Amino acid sequence: MAADKRTAAARDAWICFYDEAGQILRPPRARTWSRRGRTPVVMVSGKGSGRVSIAGLVCCKPGRCSRLIYRIRLHRGHKGERRSFAERDYAGLLDAAHQQLGGPIVLVWDNLNTHISRAMGAHIVARDWLTVYRLPAYAPELNPAEGIWANLRIGWGNLAVTGLDALNAIIKTRLKRMQYRPDLITGFFTETGLPFNLT
Repeated sequence: MAADKRTAAARDAWICFYDEAGQILRPPRARTWSRRGRTPVVMVSGKGSGRVSIAGLVCCKPGRCSRLIYRIRLHRGHKGERRSFAERDYAGLLDAAHQQLGGPIVLVWDNLNTHISRAMGAHIVARDWLTVYRLPAYAPELNPAEGIWANLRIGWGNLAVTGLDALNAIIKTRLKRMQYRPDLITGFFTETGLPFNLT
């Protein structure tokens, strides 16, 4: 991680951590308080299928407010439909981030097969403002984007939505609220224990 920080400082770049998450219509199991012998039950329709996939960049730069940039993709369960982001989706998100941040990017992400594919390598080489580093295997605790997903799912166990569009609207609203709280995003960096000086 020290090399990432030195590269970012030398290029006056933003350090951006990338991660993906997803949510289906069925809420996760959750613990709750209740009267003894009366287990609370949240009814869900169980109708339909689908998934909301979220790709997020958590971006920091000393002296600047931390930023969250994300993209959402709906998967309605159609035959042959891809259930995750593809290389062109990553490239589009990175291009949008470069435009919004207004400077070079040092990207830190995991070793997902689409991140290390030949097509993704070509996208990276074509962008001289982009430098890529990989997280060590099985090290989600080093990725501040994990804090975004944990915060997004607070109270998720009591959520009963009627369809994929309603779930999508709730996710967008919660992510938008986080975008307007740069101190919260900085807190996700602090939680990793990585030596960032963001003030």
